[in-house]
Amino acid sequence: MTRILSLIGSLVLAVLCGSGPVAAQWPEPAIVITPGESRAFHAAVQRFADGGSPAEPGRADALRSEIQEGMRFSDVLLPLADDAFLGPLETTELADGARGDCSDWTQGGADALVEGVIATSGEQLVVEFQVWDTARCRLLEKGELRRPRAERLRLAKLLADRVVAAFTGTPGVAGTEIAFISDRSGAREVYVMDADGGRPRPATRGRSIKAFPDWTPDGGAVLYTSYTDGALPALFLTSRGEYRPGEILGGSLGGRPKYRGCFAPDGQSLAVVASLGGATAIYRVARDGRDLRRLTRGGAINISPSWSPDGKQIVFVSDRSGSPQLYIMGADGKGLRRLTYNGSYNTGPAWSPDGRWIVYETRIRGQFDLWLIDPSGEINLPIVSHPRSDEAASWSPDSRKIVFSSVRRGRADLYIVDADGDNLRRLTRQQGENLQPAWGPFAR
Repeated sequence: MTRILSLIGSLVLAVLCGSGPVAAQWPEPAIVITPGESRAFHAAVQRFADGGSPAEPGRADALRSEIQEGMRFSDVLLPLADDAFLGPLETTELADGARGDCSDWTQGGADALVEGVIATSGEQLVVEFQVWDTARCRLLEKGELRRPRAERLRLAKLLADRVVAAFTGTPGVAGTEIAFISDRSGAREVYVMDADGGRPRPATRGRSIKAFPDWTPDGGAVLYTSYTDGALPALFLTSRGEYRPGEILGGSLGGRPKYRGCFAPDGQSLAVVASLGGATAIYRVARDGRDLRRLTRGGAINISPSWSPDGKQIVFVSDRSGSPQLYIMGADGKGLRRLTYNGSYNTGPAWSPDGRWIVYETRIRGQFDLWLIDPSGEINLPIVSHPRSDEAASWSPDSRKIVFSSVRRGRADLYIVDADGDNLRRLTRQQGENLQPAWGPFAR
């Protein structure tokens, strides 16, 4: 039911990478979300008591609404409607120890209760919150978040993700980000936006052609390919933290063109697609350029590596059988096996962070659709059907959603959809061509 195409038309330039970090360990969840489960769980989010100075009328209501919207985006733990509340709408003070009103909340349909207080510290907005499992009347988490006052929306999204984590054991994705390529400024640059499409901002400038963004596993930098000044393609980092921005692996691979790179889940090594005698091969190399190892052999075109979440395997594309097909090999290049047999042109694999699925592009009647296949190759099915091609899939870090690029409205825009094909949502609008999305890790 969804679809995808190699972005620049050339097989060599269709180098997609979709690794994802293994989810952090969280306390025992109140529930376990089972894939395909249709039951909706609900959280009663109170209006937080606002003791911040100076006072801002409407701040508590706005924060509550933004937390609820963040929960809706993650689509795991939905906000309970106000008319279902059998307890107070507003937090007066945080409960200390056991509480005696859990049955009121459960009778109203709340599986969880979120209460909190707002304070200020200089230019910082400070929110202390608690998450309760109402069925067991148990405190799941007590925490505090701080952000600059101007970043209240960001704080709300992070808090929503923490609520989802406390209840399910896996964070929500409202606070995550998506990197992508856009020519809205006149040149193809790397952009970053919130996962819901908000706050798009450029991450690179310079007007050289940029392509194939990929996050470091900790979310501290974005790796991308650049054709600087018409030179051979090379790999660069754009950083907002401890990483040093600029070219990486410049001395590796003997100066060969590097078309695509993607980080292993541990962040210590990369899979790199480089040219070799007119063909392309996949290499593994440490992030400091040492321990270079060629993983694929022969004269076939080998591209589009994507790591398994445990870092032990790589799925990739090769035309060694006569047409592009998906293959899986060990991270050392051993244990090669073909994965796809249906379809004459399959490319662009991205391994889900939970390891259960690989999304890929298959050509059907002249266009490309997105399909899912399990790593054993036993289950193979479409996600979404549409007369126009959809492109370049990347997984959310909780493996519940997929972002992709589509020309279904003429220009290329970014969309997200649930992994079962439901809840399609458009993220970008009338802002040039938007391509090659890469969903970042859980927010920190």
